[in-house]
Amino acid sequence: MSVSDYLTHLFSYEDQIVIVIGGTGVLGGALCDGFGKAGGHVVVAGRSEERGLERVKAIQDAGGSAEFITVDVFQRESIQQLRDQVLEKHGKVDVLVNCAGMNAAIPYEEITDEDWDWIMDGNLRSTQIGCQLFAMHMKTQNGGGCILNIGSVPSHLPLSKVFAYSASKAAVVNLTKNVAREYGTQGVRVNAICPGFFPAEQNRKILAPERIEKIMSQTPMDRFGEPQELIGAALLLCSRNAGSFITGADYYVDGGFTANRF
Repeated sequence: MSVSDYLTHLFSYEDQIVIVIGGTGVLGGALCDGFGKAGGHVVVAGRSEERGLERVKAIQDAGGSAEFITVDVFQRESIQQLRDQVLEKHGKVDVLVNCAGMNAAIPYEEITDEDWDWIMDGNLRSTQIGCQLFAMHMKTQNGGGCILNIGSVPSHLPLSKVFAYSASKAAVVNLTKNVAREYGTQGVRVNAICPGFFPAEQNRKILAPERIEKIMSQTPMDRFGEPQELIGAALLLCSRNAGSFITGADYYVDGGFTANRF
């Protein structure tokens, strides 16, 4: 077997259906591109049709296969409709990525119940619904499936100014491990990527110059991450072959930030 053939065996997603909920965002979009270039048919799922179709076109222009489906992660019925629509058209779902995310920089004493619920529902509840609905199907299909959730550095470390976000991401990692244990013998693997600091729309407002300086002082690589730097970890964790014995993992891609803190 040639090197090329061996790597294809490990990391190819040819003939696989990959759904990325939150694929219209910066990080989710990068993951869509990665799975598309690896041969998967990518279902870009999000609220913005304009952004979704732009992502689909980018994947197709690069030689990949993709489509867009609208989903509202705040509504269980919408996530279920996404699942059912993909199953009706393709007959299976090989990979689900729960990548929708909400954040807001609010002083602790000013957080309202509405603020808290919005972030918890967008980050944790939507991930829980995705895991539940798709795992129920994946366990019944030939070959099983894989679910990838998105944690964060504050999944294990408190991070100032983002209290609800930190709590929600800690819960996402805990949920990931519990669901992985629940389905460990049923052909469904469940893992989480925990990104470090990747400037995106949802966190630019909290990255004031003094905050950036503090983050860089604690990041051994002394820079922010680039969205495409999440792709390798995602391809590994979701791969049928390279990641076949990986489940319940929370995998940090953070430039060494957590190495300074644990």
